[in-house]
Amino acid sequence: MNVNIGTAVLLACISAVASLRADECEVCIGFLKKVSQTFTDSEKSNPKSIETRFKEACLSSKGKENRFCYYLGGLEESATGILGEMSKPLSWGMPVEKVCEKLKKKDAQICELRYEKQIDLNNVDLKKLKVRDLKKILNDWEETCDDCLEKGDYIKRIEQLMPKYMHGEL
Repeated sequence: MNVNIGTAVLLACISAVASLRADECEVCIGFLKKVSQTFTDSEKSNPKSIETRFKEACLSSKGKENRFCYYLGGLEESATGILGEMSKPLSWGMPVEKVCEKLKKKDAQICELRYEKQIDLNNVDLKKLKVRDLKKILNDWEETCDDCLEKGDYIKRIEQLMPKYMHGEL
């Protein structure tokens, strides 16, 4: 009897270690939830339909979500593909968190992806930001600053464009 209790405790410890922390796999969980909301009832139980929808969503993905698609094989240029490891469990009705946990076992990089923190332009002093963050703001707006050489140039460009992109928030 003590062997059974010991085994149960050991299995509980292993499953607790293997489960995801709250801040892990945020891109995997977020993207799969977003994609799974687009499934029709008939698509939810068909792995091939899930893979097709996933690939369609990957075409318009950007940033970390695009990198996630690359790791799973949802992009044309993906080197490998483990879409079946994602689509089959989803078709069985497995929660997205558990699917990402299984994917983490196949490729740990999947859960290392994090969304970038959004910069609140209403409450931030642009002069205190790094040039990298200023470039990210322009990139998010799909704008460039070809003549920018110094930090002050980037700040001027962002201040010029703020009325265009922050019209309702200023």
